[in-house]
Amino acid sequence: MQKLSNISAYLGVFPQLGRDVYIDQSARIMGDVTLGDDVSIWPGVVIRGDVNSISIGTGSNVQDLSVLHVSHKSSRDPGGAPLVVGSRVTIGHRVILHGCSIGDECLIGMGAIIMDKVIVEPRVMVGAGALVPEGKTLESGYLYLGSPARRVRVLSEQELAHFSYSAQHYILLKNNHMAGVPETDRV
Repeated sequence: MQKLSNISAYLGVFPQLGRDVYIDQSARIMGDVTLGDDVSIWPGVVIRGDVNSISIGTGSNVQDLSVLHVSHKSSRDPGGAPLVVGSRVTIGHRVILHGCSIGDECLIGMGAIIMDKVIVEPRVMVGAGALVPEGKTLESGYLYLGSPARRVRVLSEQELAHFSYSAQHYILLKNNHMAGVPETDRV
């Protein structure tokens, strides 16, 4: 049984976990957070749903040292900026997602930063180290690179297929961790 002392409520609202969710002991999840089935949260991740909601869809993975947060609701901005991550999304190491919307089957490269009210449509690849400024929309089927991020090219069929492969690989990996499979026998 997985130890869950790293999950806490904020103002009486507890995170909601789907089936077969893996949360590393060094990750921290608090407040209005919903994790779908087969989600994996890796070492050092912080997911803080204190001033708005965060949802992560089925089969998505959030890799080491990533930070997920939101912007609060106010009279100037009644909805604030919740964070929505679709299904089968791979979020690389040390990514910052803040109050944005990530569509299904995306890959967010290591060290990328995606700001408030950005919309990343389904099947987008955001390259390592990219900065996506507030309010931008990234169109489906493209690779985005740079700071600020810009559309570089259409994704190949091989790259598009990798979205599903990556999500499935992380489901297998988290299943191994949950089962306590010895390091030498893991996928």
